[in-house]
Amino acid sequence: MIKRIILSMLLVVGSVWGAGWVGAQPLDYPTKPIILQVPWPAGGSTDMGARIVAAIAEKKMGQPIVVTNRVGAGSQIGLTETARQKPDGYFLGFASLPALNTIILDPERKATFDLNSLVFIINQVIDPGIIWAKGDSPYKTLKDLLDDARKRPGQIRAATTGILGDDHLAILMMEEAAKVKFRIVHFDGGAPVFAAVLGGQVDVAFGNIGDIAVKAKGTPLRVLIIMDPERTKFMPDVPTSAELGFPKVISSSSRGMLGPRGIPQPILKKIQKVFLEAMKDPEHLDKMDKTGLAVQPLVGEEYMKYVLDLHQRVAPLMDIARESK
Repeated sequence: MIKRIILSMLLVVGSVWGAGWVGAQPLDYPTKPIILQVPWPAGGSTDMGARIVAAIAEKKMGQPIVVTNRVGAGSQIGLTETARQKPDGYFLGFASLPALNTIILDPERKATFDLNSLVFIINQVIDPGIIWAKGDSPYKTLKDLLDDARKRPGQIRAATTGILGDDHLAILMMEEAAKVKFRIVHFDGGAPVFAAVLGGQVDVAFGNIGDIAVKAKGTPLRVLIIMDPERTKFMPDVPTSAELGFPKVISSSSRGMLGPRGIPQPILKKIQKVFLEAMKDPEHLDKMDKTGLAVQPLVGEEYMKYVLDLHQRVAPLMDIARESK
């Protein structure tokens, strides 16, 4: 099945990038405001990154770029709406991966879109996964958390930012690697997870650096692990999963821009050019750095290849997810 998807996507890539657009040349694009829809709540890391780059890109685009939020079902509602839009370049969306991949791969989600329904325009961020808790939590280290989880299987409440997103998959990976069991609690986005941890509704959260980098400056929080092979400049004192004996527990969330399939090539190229310039702008890099979001632009075919590779890597985890239900 995955091979068929990849072959189909390669055909789409060829049709989008190899063929010219027949018809009136949209030399005057854009002539009206552009909507950029984020399928997560306002205040989360995906939303913050989208708003930062949109504010810079609209100066270069010559028209307002209006960021809106369409929340629900772990980003599925917003992604569905984006896929259904007219492919004229005036309605674009942001997506978090692998949440998008798992929505498509999970038959129970009954997604009305697939990878062929979308064009992957440009990636903005690759944000490593973390496990974190309140500053006064009894868990001072990952070992503390796992030891307690072994004593109380299924009782420690662990939050995610959405069902079958990167955080959920990270929990499943850690459960299998450490031989523990958490009580998984799903939320729609990083902002409600942050409130739930501080409010004591959950014990720990599986999330990303960008979820708490800014909020942590005024709030006592404790990050137990970076689920990445290398330490991060944003939290240099926090050990990695490889250092703590879990080299296969690697997790991250990438956030990028997409749109409905069929956007004419001249328009697509202009969107990519403008947003790539915006992402390389010192103002963008500085603001993203202060937000704790690691910028990693991937454009066009390079971005599509990243999506396809991730799709292959996530597919086996879906079996673990189904078994855990």
